[in-house]
Order: sequence, then structure tokens, then C-alpha cells
Amino acid sequence: MPQDLQDALSYSERWLELIKKPEVTQVEGKEIIEESKQNFADYFNKNWLEYRKSVTEAGDWACVEWNGRGAIFKDILGREYIDCLGGYGMMDHGWSHPDVVAAVAAQLQRTPMPSQELIDPLRGVLARMMADITPGDIKYSFFCASGTEAIEGAIKLAKMYTKKPAFIVATKAFHGKTMGSLSMMGKADYRQPPGLLYGGPVYHVPYGDAAAVERQLDICDQVGIGVAAVLMEPIQGEAGAIVPPDDFWPRIRKATKDHGVLLIADEVQTGLGRTGKLWGVDHWDVKPDIIALAKSLGGGVMPISTFCSTEEIWQCMMYPNPFIHTTTTGGGALACSAAIASINVVLKEDFPKQAAEKGAYLMPKLQLLAQKYSNIYDYISGKGLLIGQHFKNPEVGYKVAAGLFKRGVLVAGTLTSAHTIRIEPPIVITYEQIDQVLNRLEDTLKEVNASI
Repeated sequence: MPQDLQDALSYSERWLELIKKPEVTQVEGKEIIEESKQNFADYFNKNWLEYRKSVTEAGDWACVEWNGRGAIFKDILGREYIDCLGGYGMMDHGWSHPDVVAAVAAQLQRTPMPSQELIDPLRGVLARMMADITPGDIKYSFFCASGTEAIEGAIKLAKMYTKKPAFIVATKAFHGKTMGSLSMMGKADYRQPPGLLYGGPVYHVPYGDAAAVERQLDICDQVGIGVAAVLMEPIQGEAGAIVPPDDFWPRIRKATKDHGVLLIADEVQTGLGRTGKLWGVDHWDVKPDIIALAKSLGGGVMPISTFCSTEEIWQCMMYPNPFIHTTTTGGGALACSAAIASINVVLKEDFPKQAAEKGAYLMPKLQLLAQKYSNIYDYISGKGLLIGQHFKNPEVGYKVAAGLFKRGVLVAGTLTSAHTIRIEPPIVITYEQIDQVLNRLEDTLKEVNASI
């Protein structure tokens, strides 16, 4: 065996032993920290380390994450942190929810992946459950692994059904980073470097401005440009938990119907209870034509996403070619078992109610802090447990994030709003843990305020 392959074999065997160990020693932990830094710098993305300043400058590389339960995770040295990031919406169920882990573990002993030729039952079970829980007449689903794949599928489905090329989306929107999804994004930093993206027309309008959507639909009709769909987040996540005016969703629903255009709801981050309703669009009682969901669908245990639509729209996915959209690994048995358990937990533990009540407890206290430290804060936004703290400038936001991390609370900024620090904890976070976060936040704000 060539030496490089022998090295890979030996290295994998060493790490498999570590993976299987229930605990590591302090010496092993410190070695893993140094090795992890080196591996990221040399083989993954060196600037990723430098960019995560809220981690690197908050301590001595405190967080090489190792395990977690609920809203608490531990680093490799055994230190505890309260998770107020929630994997950008992936960890609604918390770390290692026992019901989801048990379902995946049981399926793992049976068969991890499908043959792709026979009928695998869990895919059908999950599709039926999605039909039960989605709004309106949505009935059919396709399963993949990430949010951007779900959006790619949604825009492809809209184009196939309508046979029209154009999309209307929002500024500051985040829909993913593969080429089609990236075309829909509302921020130049991510769109410009790869150059030409989706070939069809994409029109960006201000988020929350229903009149702008209506005008753009009228203009496209006047000049003869066919619009396949309007694609929007119910509440913008990466832009900073931005809630639209209450007339926004009802008006764009009416406008799209009037113009014969589909309405796509990007529920990748807002779906399954995060905002205090099962679906973000439920706040306005709107039924979209297509829904995309990811992140928490896998219960924080397995990657899985989906795009779903009505029986009428789905005909182009089935006839004449049932293989018009496929993926080898999407909708595998392990992922579907996680999603089935995930939805079961969401309904059984009433995540929408939990998020609404905990958000109603947390939001006023954050607003009081924003008033008290008005020289630091701009405003607080959000619904449920999707909350944005908007600071006067990015430097202050960074100091707050770093200060919280030093105090054992993980938060992060948003990809399209540099001055915003999110609070997006697992929905299972306890009130006691929320109080601890608030106490540590105020302590941080005092420190930051004294430094500026």
C-alpha cells in the first residue's frame, strides 16, 4: 500500500477509537484542540478560523465542540455552554433529542440506506405526514439533504409547471448558496464572486413591501416576461429575524393568484414551530403553492430537507418522466426515520406553543435591555424564538457575541446583516436557562458599554 494511503488508514483508525470513546482525557482534549485548528487551517478553510472571532478571541480556543443534550453542549475539555444559536435553526429539538436518536439508532440496525429500486416505506410515511401538517392543499413531497437543495427543487418545480422563466424575490433574502438558490439571494457579497448565476430574470424588491411585489408583477405582465413564482421567507432569518407588515403575505398571495404566478414559502428556518406557529405563513393564514423545509426537519440528528406542493402542480414531477428530479441519498431511511421522529416530537411537545410562550417571555426583557443600553442597541425584532438583536454597528455586535461566549453562551451574527446578533436557541430551552442567558447578556452589555 502506498505510504499516503497507509497514513490515511492509520489516521482513520486512531480517530475511530476516539469517536467510540465515551469520554476523553484533558490531555487528549488539548491535543484534539490543536489538531483541529491545524486541520481546519491546512485542509478545510483557514479563513473560517479567522472569521469566527467571537470564538477565537473570546478565550483559548475554548470551543471544540464534543457533545450536548437539550440546550447545553460541552466542549472537548468538558466546559458547558448554553446554545442560543441552535445550529441556525437546525437544533429546535436541542442537542441529541432522545426520541430522534432512538428512532435513528433503531433504523440503523435494520438498514441505513435504500436500494433505490424497491419501495422504501419510511419515505412514503414521511410524505404522508408532510401532507397532513402542511397548509392548504399541499400533498406531495420530495426529500433531499439541505435547505439549498429544497429551494433548488422548488424553483425547478415552479419553472416546469408554469413554463415561465422569471422569479421575484427580496433584498437581503437568504435562500442557499448553490447556483440556482444563490441567484435568489438578496446580497451582493455572495452573488458577485461566482459571476453569472441562473440565466432567467430574477427581480429583487424590498422585503415586506407588498406594493413593490405588485408593481413588479404588473411590469412583467406589461413587457411580456413570464413570472414562474414569487419566493419569500415568511420571516427573514439571515437578514436578522425581520418580520414583515401584517398585510404583506395576504397581499402577495392575492397578487400572485391574480397574475397566475406561484407563491413559494421558504420555511427552511421558520418551519416546524420556530416562530410560534407550525409554519411561518400561519401567522397570516396564507396557503402557498410550494413550501421548502429543512434544518429542524431532521431533529438535529440527521440532514434532511423537502419541497412540497399540490397534486396539480406535482403532475410535472410524475408525468411523463417520474425520474425528472432525483437524488441518490436524499430521503434515505436514516434521514426519514429522524424526520418522522422530529415531527412526532414537534406535535407531541407542542413546539409552536413553546416557542410562542418562551418568545413572549424573552422578547420584552430584551427590549428593556435595548432601551437601557440605547447607545448600543438599535432595535429588537422577531417572532417566537427567532429573534434578532440589532446593534448600532458590527463592531458592537461582535463585542457582545464575544462577551457572551466568554460567559458560556453561544450566539452568532447573520449572513446578510453584519450588525445583527441572533438569539435562536433550541425550542426545548428551559426558563431557567433563558434567565441565565439574560443575566449573562446584561453583564456583557455593562462591559461593552464601559469600553465605548
